[in-house]
Amino acid sequence: MLTAFARAFRTPDLRKKLLFTLGIIVVYRVGTHVPIPNVNYQAVQQCVKEAGANQGLFGLVNMFSGGALLQITVFALGIMPYITASIILQLLTVVIPRLEALKKEGQAGTAKITQYTRYLTVALAILQGTGLVATARSGALFNGCSVATSIVSDQAIFATITMVICMTAGTALVMWLGELITDRGIGNGMSILMFISIAATFPSALWAIKKQGSLAGGWIEFGTVIAVGLVMVALVVFVEQAQRRIPVQYAKRMIGRRSYGGTSTYIPLKVNQAGVIPVIFASSLLYIPALIAQFAGGNSGWKTWIEQNLTKGDHPIYITSYFLLIVFFAFFYVAISFNPEEVADNMKKYGGFIPGIRAGRPTAEYLSYVLNRITWPGSLYLGLIALVPTMALVGFGASQNFPFGGTSILIIVGVGLETVKQIESQLQQRNYEGFLR
Repeated sequence: MLTAFARAFRTPDLRKKLLFTLGIIVVYRVGTHVPIPNVNYQAVQQCVKEAGANQGLFGLVNMFSGGALLQITVFALGIMPYITASIILQLLTVVIPRLEALKKEGQAGTAKITQYTRYLTVALAILQGTGLVATARSGALFNGCSVATSIVSDQAIFATITMVICMTAGTALVMWLGELITDRGIGNGMSILMFISIAATFPSALWAIKKQGSLAGGWIEFGTVIAVGLVMVALVVFVEQAQRRIPVQYAKRMIGRRSYGGTSTYIPLKVNQAGVIPVIFASSLLYIPALIAQFAGGNSGWKTWIEQNLTKGDHPIYITSYFLLIVFFAFFYVAISFNPEEVADNMKKYGGFIPGIRAGRPTAEYLSYVLNRITWPGSLYLGLIALVPTMALVGFGASQNFPFGGTSILIIVGVGLETVKQIESQLQQRNYEGFLR
């Protein structure tokens, strides 16, 4: 990986793209520290210190915003509205025929879906910004903080609208910065901004574990966490690269005087076909009951049960529910994102077949069978990786936002591998161009 970056810096046009990307990253990180109007910055800092590592229900969103959510800055919502909008559009593509037709139109249809994603991102940013401002005004953003109710200095309607507009504009700006990296930088703009947001929280989280430690001044715990993180990275890289290659043979066809086909290729089915989506879905779904209980008044039985069983990361019911939801969403997302019948029809249309399997419906059944078989280890792997923060909570007294948690490691490793592959492909393209000249 370091060799690829070193070679890229020696190539003039790639060096410009890398420097442009670094400049956008600097702008993004500066925006995460600029507070919005009508926010008492001193009160926010005091509440953050009192809350410590326990970030409550907003830990996942705070991680995706690079710690900007709890600071209530311009980029407080970060890239989360865009991620949510992308997932919603991807799910709706399977349900709405119009979106499915756009997806099949190629580049023009993809551009139209991207435009819809932008509109939905702005709408979600308005909703999430309103919810964040309402939560900050009520003092529920930092439970137990003595000055939580004084975070919003002016609670008038106009001041609230101004705060929501600022956060929505910040989200739109983040979306634009990501597209600039995609167009003029090294590519994968949104993924790189997500990578930077998560990686930015690592130093403070690691140092907090060192200060909380008791063995050799906390260095034993610090070193153990680093070792666990390296082992997890190696495991994630190994599984993310694992795939089942299904051989495909294309028959020869004579069109005029030319012969087409007769080649051999394969269909790569990844062990973790769903990526990090099941973990995000499961986390979001488990936050809903706790969020409802947090805003509900009184001391009813259901509220007490939720607070005792579904808000503590080390509770057996929470752990079991989290694991089962991840496994369920892994199968659910694979089922809607990979259509064996469509793949089989395309193969049959172009004269392709799997050796030993008849074209058409038997091919679709075979692909479905193989996909279900390899999704089981992939879903179990996702569940075990996601439970690492819980084990850290019990073993080290760390927070639920363990620095090497499952979601963060999966995203960082996945984005890192994809970025390196893209840089290497661009380097290879430059080598071919030099050879042809």
